[in-house]
Amino acid sequence: FSVYNYEEADVEFHFELFKKFESEAHRLLDRGLLYPGYDFVIKLSHVFNILDARGALSVSERAAYIARVRKAARKAALLFLKQFES
Repeated sequence: FSVYNYEEADVEFHFELFKKFESEAHRLLDRGLLYPGYDFVIKLSHVFNILDARGALSVSERAAYIARVRKAARKAALLFLKQFES
């Protein structure tokens, strides 16, 4: 997968995936669907890593994308705690 991740991954395609996975993660988590929502958070993180490996993000963009992944992951963690405590 190294050649794919570092040289061949379609950057525009992965930017679109990032947007779609981020949207779906938040949609599912907002509806209380923890495990499907968390699955999309993991996919979101993976797509971020591919974009980062391809060098598609500037330093400031990288920080912003990390914050977006973190926001989705935090939402999943808070939902987990809410469901665990009830």
